[in-house]
Amino acid sequence: MLVIGLTGGIGSGKTAVSDRFAYYGVPIIDTDVLARELVELGQPALTEIAGAFGTDCLDQVGRLDRACLRKRIFADANGRQQLEAILHPRIRVLARQRIAGLTAPYCLLVIPLLAETGMTDLVNRVLVVDAPETEQLRRVMARDQTDEEQARRILAAQASREQRLALAHEIVENSGDFADLDRQIAALHQHYLTLARAR
Repeated sequence: MLVIGLTGGIGSGKTAVSDRFAYYGVPIIDTDVLARELVELGQPALTEIAGAFGTDCLDQVGRLDRACLRKRIFADANGRQQLEAILHPRIRVLARQRIAGLTAPYCLLVIPLLAETGMTDLVNRVLVVDAPETEQLRRVMARDQTDEEQARRILAAQASREQRLALAHEIVENSGDFADLDRQIAALHQHYLTLARAR
């Protein structure tokens, strides 16, 4: 199967893009969703996270307090590396399992931190969703109800726009309207079907 790695900075519009591919029946495997599965109650990764970051990053029921953990890791690079060491190997295994269970011509593997994690070995091509930094900041602040300082901290912790674009086989420009996005995805879908048939 042809595996397309979909990536982009926070607030670039990866979900809007993956939703449009899903409309065409393309299977979507999102590593953020896999990460959430891995930290559900009773999962070994949750126990490891509580051991590494303290039980104050759990709520009263014992579930992960994402807001608490997010603040902690974006203020501390070592903490972020600790969390990645716990989650990324498990995400990699789970992603491979999910891909192996698919039968479509191609699938999208959404990896927001593709440039940072080196998970390029999981994909055949890289599709980067690109948007101006000002637009990313606006979207993050609106979506997460956070201030500009926190939004900038999150952006600064990620790979640069240039680093992501250097990995790209294809690029979606997501600074226009939805009609423009739809046109780009329709063309890319046909492109990927052609590549999948040629394999």
